Amino acid sequence: MKFEQKIIIEKAEIDEQGHVNNISFVRYVQEVAVGHWFHVTTREQQETFAWVMTRHEIDYKKQAFEGEELTVMTWVNTWTAVTCERLVEIYRGPDLLVKSKTIWCLFDRQNSKPKRIPAELKALF
Repeated sequence: MKFEQKIIIEKAEIDEQGHVNNISFVRYVQEVAVGHWFHVTTREQQETFAWVMTRHEIDYKKQAFEGEELTVMTWVNTWTAVTCERLVEIYRGPDLLVKSKTIWCLFDRQNSKPKRIPAELKALF
């Protein structure tokens, strides 16, 4: 199941070279993952579990500029017992600007330890 968000590039996200700072793209990757989590889970699940990013890869294909609207799309690709691989693509219209692969580990909020991912959570994604 794919999930997407739209963003408009703000002036504060522009670096000295006149395009979006790489840190902003990393933030978009995190924000869309969190948005997806809150979109498909219940309050009880959100209060019980948390995700922690353990690995991050990002490929920058094209630049983005102030005022542009971007589409940030994400989905879960694969699962292990306690992690998932999440893919993210960022587009300006039909142009792919950034693609990312992140590994997220599920944690139990009560004891701050990794938690086996329940089948009902996997089914939501």
